[in-house]
Amino acid sequence: MDSIKETIAAMAKAARQASQEMTRVTSGQKNQALQAMADEIVRQADAVRSENQKDVQAARSAGLAPALIDRLTITETTIAAMACGLREVAELPDPVGSLGPSRVRPNGLEIARMRIALGVIGIIYESRPNVTVDAAGLCLKAGNAVILRGGSEAFHSNRALAAVIGRVLADAGLPAAAVQVVPVTDRAAVTALLE
Repeated sequence: MDSIKETIAAMAKAARQASQEMTRVTSGQKNQALQAMADEIVRQADAVRSENQKDVQAARSAGLAPALIDRLTITETTIAAMACGLREVAELPDPVGSLGPSRVRPNGLEIARMRIALGVIGIIYESRPNVTVDAAGLCLKAGNAVILRGGSEAFHSNRALAAVIGRVLADAGLPAAAVQVVPVTDRAAVTALLE
């Protein structure tokens, strides 16, 4: 348990540092990285599907219901949908720095809400590998770092997708630690992440 806690703590520290670096990233840099992630996921489709097959075979051996195996399986259509989702997020207006409605106080002071990044987000989700990509894209667009903990059934798939995303971020000059996947399936990692 101590090594899992240490692993998660190290990930959290790296994510915190990455979130601080993300505050200096421009909208253009984020959008370029999202587009590059979409392109690279398509280019790495065979490698991602190969890792996904490990998860699918294990799920079949474990007797998971066909509906669960279907959600777990990455197909050409799934790859295309993940890439399309990233491209759509890149086209959205950058929420960071945008102002909400303003109002003028009786003394003449104008007050408005400005949207800022939250910092580090932790997301725990089921065995749907596409969520890894969707969550990463949305968090990056909003200027956040994210630690992802997908269902253990999608362990190999999620790691493969996170590796692609991490390489793209590093190549784009963005912090690779802005998107991390918990590297263990032990449930103690969830407890450590919540702590």
